[in-house]
Amino acid sequence: MNDAAPQALVPLAVQPLTPEAFAPYGTVLAAPAGNKGRLINGGNAERFDLVGDLQLGAQGGRPMLALFRAQARRFPHEVTEMERHALGSQTFVPLGERRFVIVVAPAGEAPAPGALAAFVTDGLQGVTLGPGTWHHALLAVDAGDFVVVERGSESIDCDMCTLAAPVTIAHCSD
Repeated sequence: MNDAAPQALVPLAVQPLTPEAFAPYGTVLAAPAGNKGRLINGGNAERFDLVGDLQLGAQGGRPMLALFRAQARRFPHEVTEMERHALGSQTFVPLGERRFVIVVAPAGEAPAPGALAAFVTDGLQGVTLGPGTWHHALLAVDAGDFVVVERGSESIDCDMCTLAAPVTIAHCSD
């Protein structure tokens, strides 16, 4: 018989995704406001360079493009583990208008529950996680497809950790 008392869930507030708030973990991908791009294709398109280096080549890695078909998660959602990819970035871009929650912690040692931050996208934003950034698996608020760009290699680049105490995401703003 286990006499240990169940651990109380630590609440984690979800904040809107902004480039400034997300900067310690990576880059927010969104169409820039105004006309900051450059005209291409004879002036029929405007190009916006969002991330100059996805950092996918470490230790013989190569860029890999995948499609994740995500089911909508139910909230409240309990977060008990995190993962990281030490050798490369990981990018998530929704196909269509699809909100998702990204739970992150700074690169380094396995995070304590109090080190986590949570962001919800507006449905049109994507993110690029910096190498080594701890994150939870994709938490789709809206079911659908996501393009994922990550480091491909013969060896697996995914460290997992179990949190010392579970964290709960109560809800996501509509």
